[in-house]
Amino acid sequence: MSSVSPKTGLPGLLEPEVESYVAHKIKNTKLRPPITTWRDLIGEIYWFHLILLTTVPTIGLIGAWYTPLRWETALFSVFYYFYTGLGITAGYHRLWAHRCYNATPFLKVVLALGGVGAVQGSIKWWSRGHRAHHRFTDTKLDPYDATQGFLYSHIGWLIVKPRLRPGTADVSDLSKDPIVRWQHRYYFLLLLTMGFVVPTVIPWLAWGDLRGGYVYAAILRLTFVHHSTFCVNSLAHWLGDSPYDDKHTPRNHLITAFATIGEGYHNFHHQFPMDYRNAIRWYQYDPTKWFIWVCKQLRLASHLKTFSDNEIRKGELTIQLKRLREQQDQLVWPRDGHDLPVVDWETYQKLSAERPLILISGLIHDVSTFIEEHPGGAPIVAKYIGKDATTAFFGGVYDHSNAAHNLLAMKRVGILHGGMPHGVDDKVIPPSQRLWVARYTELGSSSAYSDSEAGMPQ
Repeated sequence: MSSVSPKTGLPGLLEPEVESYVAHKIKNTKLRPPITTWRDLIGEIYWFHLILLTTVPTIGLIGAWYTPLRWETALFSVFYYFYTGLGITAGYHRLWAHRCYNATPFLKVVLALGGVGAVQGSIKWWSRGHRAHHRFTDTKLDPYDATQGFLYSHIGWLIVKPRLRPGTADVSDLSKDPIVRWQHRYYFLLLLTMGFVVPTVIPWLAWGDLRGGYVYAAILRLTFVHHSTFCVNSLAHWLGDSPYDDKHTPRNHLITAFATIGEGYHNFHHQFPMDYRNAIRWYQYDPTKWFIWVCKQLRLASHLKTFSDNEIRKGELTIQLKRLREQQDQLVWPRDGHDLPVVDWETYQKLSAERPLILISGLIHDVSTFIEEHPGGAPIVAKYIGKDATTAFFGGVYDHSNAAHNLLAMKRVGILHGGMPHGVDDKVIPPSQRLWVARYTELGSSSAYSDSEAGMPQ
């Protein structure tokens, strides 16, 4: 007897369970040896990164102790921080890694030089790692996997070699870009020039502050740029909320936005990575977005990509409904009609002689715990015991509030056989349940749609 595949509908084609790429890669890749001793650790360190990330801030702090900060140098240092930072955020990240917009060769060169001044690798190297990060977020193939801890995602991944080689990402498009190839080829020369020489020489030639330029505009500025960008991998996966998707760690927060030149709305970015914006509200801090928009006005950038508001709202609504469902599941709701006994009129009256039961919209309610608390007084309720109070409850005597409807539903104890002539939805279903958040498994078969609903939109 042949089996039938649930996917293809064809006999004899039952598929084996599909193993995910990540699980397959982890299972079939030889891990680096575990670090158990200090000797093991010495052989697993990226020494260039360690020396760069420790000596630069050390030299900067010592130099700042002995070097007065002139206001001209302070302003230039801030300017150069934003220039090299935008080289990463507007250049490496949004232009090359995500192709959020097109740029003229002039703007590409400006951003490539700014990015190399941030001393974070070449465009090609940086983009390969970042694309792998998006492809394998929060897995062992993520080069800066946030699930391994704040310090690891912030700086640890740069200092200690990973036990598993990060996942691959296609950068063939970047290999065709002549400016990317040029920057990659001459990276170390450009690094020394833009990272250290230029920010030192300009204050020296402009206002005679050679040592200040070196300490503040080159060394300390570089330290701030490093940790600003590193916060995108760490702080942006740790602080804030997840208004678009909560399957992974990326989050939105204003503090992260200030720390990263606008890259703080990271939950949005991971959902809509090709959108040139990180912040979509006018009041949200995203100078990188503003910079790209200004470049468009100057005809230096074009084809700025954005996701439609319709798709963005879907993402927001999905999480809002999920949060509402979580709140909904924490509440106590009326018993389902399928769980209630069905009795005839004679039985209802007989039971009403033993305890206070009232019939409303075909549903029998036990009001014993509420009769003395009724705002209109117990006699008003008592005169309807054993009777049908549907008309009185729905405006014949008093048009009850939503709260009264909801409370009444909690007192259901039975259903009157044949007693549902008034049982339309606006009477049987309490207001709190008329906009019920249901999981798709609770909606029944899709075949329940009518012919008109199943048709294609005109």
